[in-house]
Amino acid sequence: MKMWQLMTKIVILSAMAAVAAERNIIFFITDDESPTLGCYGDTVAKTPAIDKLAADGTLFLDAFATTASCSASRSVVMSGLHNHKNGQYGHTHHYHNFSSFPDVVSLALPRVLANEGYRTIQIGKYHVAPEEVFHFDTYIKAKGRSPVEMAEKVRNVISEKSDNPFFLYFATTDPHRGGGVDKSVEGKYKPNLFGNKPDKGAYPEINEVFYKPEEVPIPPFLPDTKETRDELVQYYQSCSRIDQGLARLIEILKEAGLYEKTLIVFTADHGMAFAGGKTTVFEGGLRVPFVVRNPYEKKHGIRSKAMISHVDITPSLLDFAGGLNPETNGPKKWINPREYWKDKKYAMTENRSGGHQFKSYHGKSWLPLLGDADASGHNQIFASHTFHEIQMYYPMRVVRDREFKLIWNIANGQPYPFASDLWAASSWQAQWDKGMDAPYGQKTVGEYIHRPRFELYRIDKDPWEKTNLAANPEYAEVLKKYQEKMKVLQKELDDPWAIKWRYE
Repeated sequence: MKMWQLMTKIVILSAMAAVAAERNIIFFITDDESPTLGCYGDTVAKTPAIDKLAADGTLFLDAFATTASCSASRSVVMSGLHNHKNGQYGHTHHYHNFSSFPDVVSLALPRVLANEGYRTIQIGKYHVAPEEVFHFDTYIKAKGRSPVEMAEKVRNVISEKSDNPFFLYFATTDPHRGGGVDKSVEGKYKPNLFGNKPDKGAYPEINEVFYKPEEVPIPPFLPDTKETRDELVQYYQSCSRIDQGLARLIEILKEAGLYEKTLIVFTADHGMAFAGGKTTVFEGGLRVPFVVRNPYEKKHGIRSKAMISHVDITPSLLDFAGGLNPETNGPKKWINPREYWKDKKYAMTENRSGGHQFKSYHGKSWLPLLGDADASGHNQIFASHTFHEIQMYYPMRVVRDREFKLIWNIANGQPYPFASDLWAASSWQAQWDKGMDAPYGQKTVGEYIHRPRFELYRIDKDPWEKTNLAANPEYAEVLKKYQEKMKVLQKELDDPWAIKWRYE
């Protein structure tokens, strides 16, 4: 580049930086990803961009999804409400047909940020409903498996001159299962490709990272088998592709003079798509990566042990935007849903609220926790599962603190229902074919399918839920104590499944 061209570029970038609005937000959410990242201590994962972001921000070691199901989780992320209150219990697409209550419009993330003057932009996976509730100003179509292309597609819209800050909801499809199986692998059980191209193909501008089966770590909730390792190498490759998309997005921000004016949040909707992870309320399903880089926070490289939940995301981002009312824990510019829908034909005759009021969030802002290594966050978290696919009714409720975790399997009388992609997984099928006594992580195949009514774990000493203490007489009082905790939380959070305590 010639000197005059370089100087011209510098002048242009300086001018852009001068007019760029402050307090922009990028929310980067992946699909089915556990904390299998270098910054979380994974020595095999090649994720330099997220590692660098964590070193420049706050990494939360104890971050949890409220539910390990795609649509259901995203509705929580974008409403600050648990599923039993927002109404979206499972998938929204195809015949599943779940959606949030229309009156959630009062609290929905893109709506409340728009009220604070933000330009709202969505790219990639959406997977919530109704659109009128979770409405963005701009939708950009992109291939969710090609994150560098996704980053390039938002370059212009986030770099344009504006007095208004932007909110970018950036959602990859990786590392969700998909794309068929790797036919080159020998043996009966072929691993899913996790979106990777066959025969070591690559997406545009992606330097694909390939892993070896013998080198990948085995999460404690999975069996150490050839089939598991064959699938994990595909999963890890997909995660490394995501990292390169993040790297490009940060590069674009820096070129536009926006990196020091933009909050970046990186997380996943829930844990990895393996039996024992996705669709369960075990740690493998609920634990998620969570990194926040706040350019206005002076302390960097914080590894926080504060306990946070996905239900905290919407109030936190609204807090960053200056729009959270500390007295109501809701929006300062609250939308009265009755007034909002009055002149609209849509939803006028529907069940708009489920009998709920939507003035306050279930979650709390984690903004004050950033940069504070000693912050504690929540004392306990609540999690749930009701549906994934419509045929997968299996309600579960969880209360978890730093010492114990209680799981209530409300439909324990029936076999645990599988998501179609997890049932077909070679890592599961190989063990299923061996019979009910075959090992599967900390359990047997039979124990995974047939679950007791209650599961009580000493989570501080048994972090991967091996020993169920619910039937142990020595823990009878502990079990009762946590059952009462769960009942209180269900009442506070308007969970209709609380009625099951009286009838089942």
